Amino acid sequence: MDFLQDPPRLGNQYLEDRVLQSYLARVIPDYVRSHIVPSLERMGELAGGPLLELCHEARQEEPQLVQWDPWGRRIDEIKLPEAWKEFARVAVKHGLVATAYEQRHGRYSRVHQFALVYLFDRSSHTYTCPLAMTDGAAKTLSLSALEDTQERILPRLLSRDPSRAWTAGQWMTEKTGGSDVGLSETTARRANDGWRLHGTKWFTSAVTSEVALTLARPDGNPPGGKGLALFLVQKILNDGSPNRILVRRLKEKLGTRMLPTAELDLDGALAEPIGELKNGVKNITPLLNITRTWNSICATASLRRGIALSRDYARRRFAFGYTLAKQPLHLETLAEMETEFEAAFHLAFRIPELLGADEIGALEEDKRKVLRMLQPVAKLLTGRQAVAGASECLETFGGAGYLEETGLPVLLRDAQVFSIWEGTTNVLALDMIRAIVKEQALIPFLSEIRSLVSQASHSALGNAAWVAMDWAKRAEEWFSAASSLGSASVERGARQLAFALGRAMQLALLVRHAQWSIENEDDGRTALAAKRLAAAGIRLDPPKKSHHEISHLAMDEPLSVAELS
Repeated sequence: MDFLQDPPRLGNQYLEDRVLQSYLARVIPDYVRSHIVPSLERMGELAGGPLLELCHEARQEEPQLVQWDPWGRRIDEIKLPEAWKEFARVAVKHGLVATAYEQRHGRYSRVHQFALVYLFDRSSHTYTCPLAMTDGAAKTLSLSALEDTQERILPRLLSRDPSRAWTAGQWMTEKTGGSDVGLSETTARRANDGWRLHGTKWFTSAVTSEVALTLARPDGNPPGGKGLALFLVQKILNDGSPNRILVRRLKEKLGTRMLPTAELDLDGALAEPIGELKNGVKNITPLLNITRTWNSICATASLRRGIALSRDYARRRFAFGYTLAKQPLHLETLAEMETEFEAAFHLAFRIPELLGADEIGALEEDKRKVLRMLQPVAKLLTGRQAVAGASECLETFGGAGYLEETGLPVLLRDAQVFSIWEGTTNVLALDMIRAIVKEQALIPFLSEIRSLVSQASHSALGNAAWVAMDWAKRAEEWFSAASSLGSASVERGARQLAFALGRAMQLALLVRHAQWSIENEDDGRTALAAKRLAAAGIRLDPPKKSHHEISHLAMDEPLSVAELS
């Protein structure tokens, strides 16, 4: 009989996740956890069973744009795969957005929500994208919208009834750029029936959402971000008529291909302002902070899915006389993947902890500054980890990892978006610098690292704790030295500084949890992850005053030997 390779299998993704269960046992009191765990077990069963099967069966399905009806009328209808509709139903029913706002568990509601998101994400073909923007829109509207708007829109965004629930889009990117939204060319003109928007949105994810938040420049406002205003746009107006939104085309993307992403023309679309008629970039910050948190959690979920598949396959795949699970080099690879996953997990989930406390008014000012730093740092670091982890996962399967029919390549294609959505690595590094300079967030961030490792008393954690403090000290010294050389020096090294601070925080969080796990679970696995991460080191090149010499390499410009220093 010909050999047939046994494929990897996944079971209940909550029950099989030691890291998640251990984390929740430490962070959430027993009386709260007893109410939360059943919902996580149900989602874990779906994620490792029916939803996973649906993902595989529908892996080649994509949304389709129908611009005209048979009689020549412009309809711009986007037909969605049935699988996408099922992901939507499950997400609403299980409260992946609503959980955070129902506040049934107070400060732990955000942790509960993001644990559900983490389990759901990789078995949903990235349906978490519209959910993230819905969460961000709900947060923004609850802070800035008029009472009438809140009463009309928020119940839809937060519903657990699939027949009533809405999702929200986020329409920022234009041809002029995505990150520099101050260059936006969309205009807002006051009309008899309200504000009318005119312009093109070049990249709009979750374009089938019922409402969206977008930026436009009211007539007479100055250029730049301060001259933009934040607007809410409904796809269908209150009287049931379609708003004046035209779909140019659906985007051909590397990954997230079931997610409908489009170019839109706002051809006098009716909209209502959210907040003041200026400072739109500032007013949309709450949305971005929420979506960046979703990005970090989902990037971590991608790492978890990769290691789960690779580990199960290692027990099934025979090569050179043994299973891969018995071969030292392969075990080293899996140990490295697990280390990166655990580091990403504790960094990403620290944000819902702080966010949940902030939303009930229980977060101290220094902790709020830590949260401000964590959101860009965790997003950029976990995004990069997800791409590297997905690539490593595919390689553990050899040629099977390169075959579309195995369902594995989608992990890598989808992971790439985590370092692009909601700000690229460089954009987020510069945002971190703004938090340091304008909000004095560095000292509280470093103090948090030192406080976390101060709790470590087990001898196995001594070196890792010292390394975390050393990395924090090196980052602090680097920023001081770079600042003395000028803003160009700080900007040039912002990326390295962000990675260094992120790794230091990851290590400190691992050390803190490892100490708890040793004491309460008699488990040393997190301690091993901390030791491995400490051994990996960080890179912080000495700051330099001039940045002009790098253009010779960056832009391949001539450099004579006489100019070498």
